[in-house]
Amino acid sequence: MQIEFIRLKNFRAFRDVTLRDIPRFCVLVGANGTGKSTLFSVFAFLRDAMSSNVTAALGRLGGSRGLAEVRSRGTAGPIEIEIKLRTTLAEGRSRLITYELRIDERDGRAVVEREILQYRRGSSGKPWRFLDFSNGTGEAVTNEMENVQDETQLRREQQTLKSPDILAIKGLAQFERFPAVVALGNLIENWHLSDFHISRARPEAEAGYAEHLSREGENLSLVVEYLYRHHPTVFAAILDRLQSRVPGVTKVEAKTTEEGRVLLKFQDGAFEDPFLARYVSDGTIKMLAYLVLLFDPVPHPLLCVEEPENQLYPSLLWDLAEEFRSYALRGGQVFVTTHSPDFLNAVQLEEVFWLVKREGYTSVHRASDDPQLAAYMEQGDQMGYLWKQGLFGGANP
Repeated sequence: MQIEFIRLKNFRAFRDVTLRDIPRFCVLVGANGTGKSTLFSVFAFLRDAMSSNVTAALGRLGGSRGLAEVRSRGTAGPIEIEIKLRTTLAEGRSRLITYELRIDERDGRAVVEREILQYRRGSSGKPWRFLDFSNGTGEAVTNEMENVQDETQLRREQQTLKSPDILAIKGLAQFERFPAVVALGNLIENWHLSDFHISRARPEAEAGYAEHLSREGENLSLVVEYLYRHHPTVFAAILDRLQSRVPGVTKVEAKTTEEGRVLLKFQDGAFEDPFLARYVSDGTIKMLAYLVLLFDPVPHPLLCVEEPENQLYPSLLWDLAEEFRSYALRGGQVFVTTHSPDFLNAVQLEEVFWLVKREGYTSVHRASDDPQLAAYMEQGDQMGYLWKQGLFGGANP
């Protein structure tokens, strides 16, 4: 799956922005407060809305003021989110799914003013509308779309939701016979935000079980233990890459103490005794965490990473960018925010967007649309150097 298009209107600093032709590995650059993290919060909002309802999701995002806090300041009208997602079905055919969501208020309560899901069966032609709801009522296709050759054969039934703040895709995403909804639901429910904190990963963890790295990485030792026991080939690949990036590391293991706590231990080939995690460098811990995340046997369809350069030696950032790109090429899309010219130097022209905030609202610019940047890159320049030279208009480092 790959998100190719995002349009946001009246969503915090994004009064009206569109990201087109989004690559599998997408890097976002901009000053603090321009909205890089806000873009990630769109995915968090959709996941919360699917697991509960729009009112609860707005509350988590905007506190007690809910929609009033999330809606762009000084604007009126609904919050609008539009996502175009390309997915490949089991038989190898590619489909472009479009999901549109408009959220507003009615009698002081948040409602789903409009929700549309449609997808195009081929490379051209009018898309088939699969779902269309307004204020809690609407219609959805009930027959298997893969066996339908003409839109007139689609069977649509009128439906009424329990509440007008519930997403209609919430229920249909549970049924495999609706592949477009399943694909969208899988993306929303299984996206992952990585905001790794060294201080959270160093302490000994309570003995337990974890298959996937958490947002802040406090379960790192548990996931290392899981990979060592259940996926030795994956663990060996992680250790091999860690050794190539951090000189001296020859072994990593997770040990459970008699008190029921799990320790991370690192072996340096120059010493007989291993080191505990609290004695190794920040960069070693963080590189291990990112490798554990990127080599997850069940990868996330969408991975968002906040400023991966923190605590990492600059020379490691090129390799880390390559690992993110490799993850994306294996099938999981990656969005990264960064303030590091060293990280940007490893990024290609078409992979970069930069954000600029003026008069309270954010605009988004794609590097490949700038002819000057394209010309410099064609001559062998690197993105990080161009950014430091002030060539990203309004987004100086």
